[in-house]
Amino acid sequence: MSVPQLPFLDGLLIFSFSHFYFFWVQALGVFRMREGLALKFKYKLPMLFLLMLCLHESNCNPSEYQQEQGSALTESSIEPVLPATSPSVEPQPFLPSLAPSPLTPFTNKSVPRLSGLCKLNFSAAESMISMTTIDCLASFAPYLANVMCCPQLQATIEVLLGQTSKETGFLALDGTLAKHCLSDVEQILASRGASDNLQHLCSIHPSKLTEASCPIRDVKEFESSVDSSKLLMACEKIDLVNECCTQRCQNAISEAAKKIALSGYGVSSMDGVRNINEQGLRIDDCESIVHRWLARKLELSTSKKVLRGISNCKLNKDCPLTFPNIHNVSTNCGSGANNVTACCISVDKYVSHLQKQSFTTNLQALNCAASLGVKLQKANITKNLYNVCHVSLKDFSLQESGCLLPSLPSDATFDLSSGISFVCDLNDNIAAPWPSVNQLPGSSCNKTTKLPALPAAASGHSGPHGKWSAFALLFAGLLAPATLI
Repeated sequence: MSVPQLPFLDGLLIFSFSHFYFFWVQALGVFRMREGLALKFKYKLPMLFLLMLCLHESNCNPSEYQQEQGSALTESSIEPVLPATSPSVEPQPFLPSLAPSPLTPFTNKSVPRLSGLCKLNFSAAESMISMTTIDCLASFAPYLANVMCCPQLQATIEVLLGQTSKETGFLALDGTLAKHCLSDVEQILASRGASDNLQHLCSIHPSKLTEASCPIRDVKEFESSVDSSKLLMACEKIDLVNECCTQRCQNAISEAAKKIALSGYGVSSMDGVRNINEQGLRIDDCESIVHRWLARKLELSTSKKVLRGISNCKLNKDCPLTFPNIHNVSTNCGSGANNVTACCISVDKYVSHLQKQSFTTNLQALNCAASLGVKLQKANITKNLYNVCHVSLKDFSLQESGCLLPSLPSDATFDLSSGISFVCDLNDNIAAPWPSVNQLPGSSCNKTTKLPALPAAASGHSGPHGKWSAFALLFAGLLAPATLI
């Protein structure tokens, strides 16, 4: 199963119209397999420019360019434009006002516009901020938001608050300072190349930097209310592979959060049914306070490991994809429909919409496959469409090549020679499991639950990891239109 082929990605002829030199860029990439299960995409971010130069309906004709030179770009007619440069001079970014080089922020940082009122200790979390910048790179952020960018941003904010508490004695900010500090965090990240829309993208509001409904924000009061040594012991040596099943650290965090959350309640009010939702919200807010205290006590690298680890345990339980209406699929594949070709064409088109949304982890892909399967079954589709139409797990993630990110926390990496890279766990074409009738699959922690073969990181076993490398122009092609908007 794959997204429809884009004809203009077979090869791009790039012109400098003043000197008429050109070169070919192959769009489907060069793959190099070594051994095993891991897939590493080398996303050459400068390639984003190349895709913007020749649009789908254009032949990149120099004479047409000369006729149109000087005219404004319109929605109905957009001509590829390349600044006149000499072959001996390094070319400038194409359409700098609309699509600056994604590499530019790493080599030429801008100055952030800070409020001057935020007292967070940014220098204490410099490595976290740098990693967040790469994970939330402007062009990639919408596609990596749920699995990489937003979890890293949330962890960075909690580390900032925890480290700053060493100076202030408080694990939360007041509402006014929270607003200024969240703006400053976003400004700092954007000045280094991250998306400037992270608050909206990750649904992070100033209240996330306060204590919200949690009754405790003072460090001394926190430590007198919980068994801090027990909490540290449970989390300081977290086992990421097994934590999601054993929940050793998560249970310790939950226990501490409940203690401080319920400290303001009387026995009678705790028993009231009408307060259950309020209690749940308060416990969630207090868990954030516990996270910040851990970030205060643990080494920076350990803090990140803990916060990202428990975040991944939660996100791997869900499917982040939005399912469009299945009317066409149910019409062509439902009871009484016997045209397998028409059925699979409709399935292919449906899945292609899913592939444009977001990267997913391998466990998320399992959840998405099960959720869609149940949705189709409720539409009176009884046959296993995944088997009939050859739908695999990788079809529930972005990319024609089907990149499934590891279920364990991962980050993107950056260097000037190869740009942005990240690791994908992928076995060849694992068939998407068709769920039992109207029933979602059991937990991956249930040893009796039969799951398809998963990459080593997802199954909890170590093993050899090979590396693939590719110039992922197809992914860049998905980003180019968004960059131009």
